[in-house]
Amino acid sequence: MMPRPTPAPDAPLYLVHNPGSGKGQASQALASLQRECDAAGRKLHGFAIDDRHPPQDQARAAVAAARPTGGIVVVAGGDGTINAVAQAVLGSGCAFGVLPQGTFNYFGRNHGIPTETDEAVKSLLANAPVAVQVGLVNDRVFLVNASMGLYATLLEDREVFKSRYGRSRWMALCAAFWTLTRRHRPWNLKLSTRDGEKVVSTSSLFVGNNALQFEDIGVTDGEALEHGALAGVLVRPRGVLSQLGLVLNGFLRKLDRDDDVQTLSFRSLTAEPTRGSRRRSVKVAADGEIERMEMPLRFRVAPEPLWLIKPVP
Repeated sequence: MMPRPTPAPDAPLYLVHNPGSGKGQASQALASLQRECDAAGRKLHGFAIDDRHPPQDQARAAVAAARPTGGIVVVAGGDGTINAVAQAVLGSGCAFGVLPQGTFNYFGRNHGIPTETDEAVKSLLANAPVAVQVGLVNDRVFLVNASMGLYATLLEDREVFKSRYGRSRWMALCAAFWTLTRRHRPWNLKLSTRDGEKVVSTSSLFVGNNALQFEDIGVTDGEALEHGALAGVLVRPRGVLSQLGLVLNGFLRKLDRDDDVQTLSFRSLTAEPTRGSRRRSVKVAADGEIERMEMPLRFRVAPEPLWLIKPVP
């Protein structure tokens, strides 16, 4: 494990941001951080995301610049952008700072980072790095959740709704209802943990690394996250009306009361299709970003923590 980074009081900052995101929030974060750095005599270097410079490339460039100077890699954005930068920072030995800009901001809120930009900047410059747990799915980082099956499809459809109708919790609910009215083929999976193996039929496998999100949907197994584990949710295949009721229970924070929902906790879980299945790849959503992965999927706690600058509880 890399030792805990100890940035100097005048350590430079390397900010990855998207000037065109949101309603100018990232530009506001950059301006606020620049003012505070000027006042403190600290250098700030910007890595802007655009069509020619995707988040992954800018994140790697920021890490490469920060490592020899003992600098701090900072990201301004939502959970998806934060994920891309965290992927580059994990295991690099760099401290990691976050200025939350997204709709839900599960990662920032879960770690007590202020949602108001100026307060988040002050917190970033005043606090020290703390080790926080990271999840991996086939070596792909997730900070909030990773999922396959129906939930991944729901997220994919939700982005279409957001691009057309805007971002809100109610719009996310409408997108979910629209998704669930379509027919979805269930997955027959063999799940393996250190406690053994079992075969399940499920419409969705959801693995979380964020206690706040589990609290929001009413799943008590989220407490396992405080003890170095990940928490999983399996949903048995069901009809359209039952699926709509499931979404409503999640929206009302009562998901644990649903008889077709099974929860589990683990440090490592392997999911693979049962014998005879021809489905060897699957769409996986990691912090809202969709990509196709080859089966089997291995969900696990990363061996290295992310050294996040956050307020002490």
